[in-house]
Amino acid sequence: MIIKNGEELGLSPLRRLAIDLIEAGIQSVQPDRVIPSVLSFNPSSRTLDIPGHRFQIPCRLFIVGGGKASGALAVSLEKIIAPDHICAGLVAGKGGNYQTRRVEVVNTGHPIPDERSVQAAERILGFKNMFDITGEDLVVCLISGGGSALLSSPASGISLSDKQQAVDILIKSGANITEINVVRKHLSKIKGGNLGRHFSPAQVISLIISDVSGNDPSVIASGLTAADTSTFDDALGVIYRYKLAARLPPKVMNHLMKGRDGSVPDTPKSLPNCHNFTIADNQLALTAMQTRAKDLGRRVWISPSYISGETASAACLAAADIIGGKYNEFDTVIFGGETAPVVPSTAGAGGRNQHYALVALQELRTMPGEWLVASVGTDGSDFIPDVAGAMADRATLEKANRLGLNLTEFTDNFDSNSAFKSIGNSLVVTGDTGTNVGDFVLYLLENSTKV
Repeated sequence: MIIKNGEELGLSPLRRLAIDLIEAGIQSVQPDRVIPSVLSFNPSSRTLDIPGHRFQIPCRLFIVGGGKASGALAVSLEKIIAPDHICAGLVAGKGGNYQTRRVEVVNTGHPIPDERSVQAAERILGFKNMFDITGEDLVVCLISGGGSALLSSPASGISLSDKQQAVDILIKSGANITEINVVRKHLSKIKGGNLGRHFSPAQVISLIISDVSGNDPSVIASGLTAADTSTFDDALGVIYRYKLAARLPPKVMNHLMKGRDGSVPDTPKSLPNCHNFTIADNQLALTAMQTRAKDLGRRVWISPSYISGETASAACLAAADIIGGKYNEFDTVIFGGETAPVVPSTAGAGGRNQHYALVALQELRTMPGEWLVASVGTDGSDFIPDVAGAMADRATLEKANRLGLNLTEFTDNFDSNSAFKSIGNSLVVTGDTGTNVGDFVLYLLENSTKV
């Protein structure tokens, strides 16, 4: 079981159903399920097959990469490609003790990059000269969400401390992941396609688990091996849009201004040596949840659009639609995506999923019948290690009232973790899951007015 505290959470039929569906979603995007379904290796011909594509390994094979799923991807890849066929490998991940024979898995910093993130990136970049990688070699890059922090190589003139401050400010600004990554790309020697360009002329195949809307490879992990259409002007546009210029380290702003003026080369706009393949995404997880729910006789609606925007606003809008009867013909409603909270400087403890669940709990207080809301990050870390998110229902609200908790105050202070700890039986504890396809929000509705 991925959810480690299922017995504590499963106090009602709706809660046990929620646990079942969450498990189905996260299990479906585990690398050990995905990799065998999309990749095969023929040792005699030394060819890699991905649906619709065949790649020859004329000389040596190298494995690199980064992201929350990279460790599990490396383990699964070594089961397909015998380690004897891999010359060397290194990936930067988060959590877990991955047993690999040839690909080294190192744990680095997330969501803020640390010195280990820099060391991992520099070691990967060093493969080019260390092994004299040429056009006869093949590089497989394992990429997933989280790679932006787990692999970090600040641009010349920017210190790790500068980068850490900038990332922290961006994460808490309300900017979405695409906007954040536009800035990250232009502060890095490895992002925005620079890793792919670095290994040229070697062919680079990237196997990607996506945590972003549309599966744009230039956004996932800040586009390590994808040509980048964004510019320094775009990066500065994000900074000015969220009024961050005066708060960012001077060296960061100086670098972006130099880039805009042409003094610093922009990210690569074409990478003919790179081939990017998305092998799992949020939709795959939602479909697995839908299939499981239908098998259990539920009437399921999945949002056709990616949930986004400010966290509390998204929760309020969904609650208004539910109470207003938009989903009256369904008893199971699922959204996928990632919201972007605006975090006050005096914030308590909590992440976007716990915050969403706490806001939704209050917004659904007038909803008749029995109901449940769960907001969960598929990576298993909702800013707080091991906590993937939270689930709440009418019983949660009633207990909060009995305890005299001021939930609005917890919400205003962005202190959802403390609120749910006080209530109990609410936090979804998974630890690192070995994958990352963003978040999903699940509503289970048992309203007597439904058809």
